[in-house]
Amino acid sequence: MRDPYEVLGVDRSASMEEVKAAYKELVKKYHPDKYVDNPLADLAKEKLQEVNEAYDAICKNQGGGQSYGSSSGAYGSAYASADLQQARQMMNAGNIYGAETILNQTSDRSAEWYFLSGSISYRKGWLDDAITKIQTAVSMEPSNLEYRQTLNRIMSTGGMYQNTSFGKGYNNNSNDMCCQLCGMYMCADCLCDCF
Repeated sequence: MRDPYEVLGVDRSASMEEVKAAYKELVKKYHPDKYVDNPLADLAKEKLQEVNEAYDAICKNQGGGQSYGSSSGAYGSAYASADLQQARQMMNAGNIYGAETILNQTSDRSAEWYFLSGSISYRKGWLDDAITKIQTAVSMEPSNLEYRQTLNRIMSTGGMYQNTSFGKGYNNNSNDMCCQLCGMYMCADCLCDCF
């Protein structure tokens, strides 16, 4: 790997704030959204990876945060509160109820909070709530690659999705629900007549 300071275009004596500022500018420059349907998309992806690796190397050396696209997947954790970092760790460990408890108790309503809360909603099967919250996170931090990719993934699978409230059939359309209830009532009535 090239010298990480050279990759970010900063001097070795640069403060962590200067490193972060240079890093953010390069993330904006090579962000995948700028290269959609562009022949330079693969090159931009490689450059972004190199920028992320350089930033991670400097952070490890100076004790800073994590990059967008770091190996831990914690894109937004570099600037998140300790509570939100703990909630993310719990989610990564599969403890969504513990993570949800932390999120409900914290007053930090940052983009990371909306992203984590939306991710929990998605895991519970609450697609509409998940989309709304993750869209809020994206609007608060439009350059956050993790938030955008997650929203795009949810939206692309949304057409095949049927909302299930913890495994119980649930549909937000009241007309469909009314029809389903009437159909079940008619079936039950027919069965009662048979006995």
